[in-house]
Amino acid sequence: MFDVKMVIENEHVGASGGATFERRNPLSGSVASCAPAATPDDARAAVTAAAAALPAWSASGPNARRAVLLRAAHELETRGAEFAVAMANETGASAMWAGFNVHLGAAMLIEAASLTTQVSGEVIPSDTPGSLAMGLRVPAGVVLGIAPWNAPVILAVRAIAVPLACGNTVVLKASELCPATHGLIALALVAAGLPRGVLNFITNAPADAGAVVEAMIAHPAVRRVNFTGSTHVGRVIAQACARHLKPAVLELGGKAPFVVLDDADLDAAVDAAAFGAFMNSGQICMSTERIVVDAAVADAFVAKLKAKAERLSLGDPRDTAAGPKVLGAVVDQSTVERCNALIADALEKGATLVCGGAVNSLLMPATLLDHVTPAMRIYSEESFGPVKPIVRAEGDEAAVACANDNPYGLAAAVFGRDIARAWRVAQRIQSGICHVNGPTVHDEAQMPFGGIKDSGYGRFGGKAGIEAFTELRWLTLQTSPRYYPF
Repeated sequence: MFDVKMVIENEHVGASGGATFERRNPLSGSVASCAPAATPDDARAAVTAAAAALPAWSASGPNARRAVLLRAAHELETRGAEFAVAMANETGASAMWAGFNVHLGAAMLIEAASLTTQVSGEVIPSDTPGSLAMGLRVPAGVVLGIAPWNAPVILAVRAIAVPLACGNTVVLKASELCPATHGLIALALVAAGLPRGVLNFITNAPADAGAVVEAMIAHPAVRRVNFTGSTHVGRVIAQACARHLKPAVLELGGKAPFVVLDDADLDAAVDAAAFGAFMNSGQICMSTERIVVDAAVADAFVAKLKAKAERLSLGDPRDTAAGPKVLGAVVDQSTVERCNALIADALEKGATLVCGGAVNSLLMPATLLDHVTPAMRIYSEESFGPVKPIVRAEGDEAAVACANDNPYGLAAAVFGRDIARAWRVAQRIQSGICHVNGPTVHDEAQMPFGGIKDSGYGRFGGKAGIEAFTELRWLTLQTSPRYYPF
């Protein structure tokens, strides 16, 4: 069991009232971690600590910030084995997924380190004689990062790395489902030499989440909020930010379409579809959630994808003796119940079960449903599990219409040998991210990551992250006498 502590001003602390909460292993029910149940006062204390550290950190040179972030990347990687154990125990994640999380998390810290000298501005021509006018990017202030459980290292590091590079201080709120995993990130940053109060880390019991988050958003020192999670909770966060006039970056739910044109390389498309659909048991915001295949090649594609899906290994990720697993446990029983309900609804309304099917275990197999129509719930609802619908489309126009027929717009993919044609299809898909001849699950630290429509707004990563976590100030310097009309 992991005994988790919060971090405020680099000190490891419990909740002010001494309360704790437990996170249990989804498969065994044994206690995976025990963490402090922060109160709103604890949350405000974390923000106050970040505010006190802001002047010195924002005034520090870019190379000083870069050095800390580079050391943090190394510290993160050295804790790879600990992350694998924590993720397996708290969320049922496979060792493969844990390793990818740590690798990309370290890359995000390295990319953030490279951005410290790119927080700049421009000289803007002025009509006022003798006026030197500049647009400067400056730190926004205290940034509140709220990270989810499903890609816990990637998404928590993303919530803090670029904000820190830009000279902000940060409060990271852990997910109630993986406080130990998120706590390891805070430990890595502190071990890297981050000054006192620059990163503060809090945990809270599930029942207290609303009050804790509201207390931090309402705090005058918080000037940015970034949240990754469900669209439902994202709306709540957005409403709270609006009440307090706090800018937010929101990365929310998705229903990523994977479009297979009639000239696609089917073997390549199958490999990408399986990866995008079933990595981390389909519990990724970018997961392929609707496979749209041209009817002319649908039979061949489905047969190949069935063979691929049935070969994917499934088992308890803690059982390392049996070899690596592609599919571990889903996060909780509600995921099983939701996916089983989607399967039952689709089959009742005429879908065909290709492979997998309903189970009562959290070890859910890769499941494919063919001949899915808009009348079925799985056509429009996010499964966020290893259950994926296949929709057959008659030609490119129908494929594009199907890809856009949902309120989300995060990730998408298009497969076709005629690159110009596939590119034209990709341009018409309504999403913040689209990959031609690549999977929907694809992330790189330097890319502008984010969605449109109900998938949120704002962008993480690279120079887009600088824009998200800085203020643009207009400063002028009058270099000669100025004329006034009175």
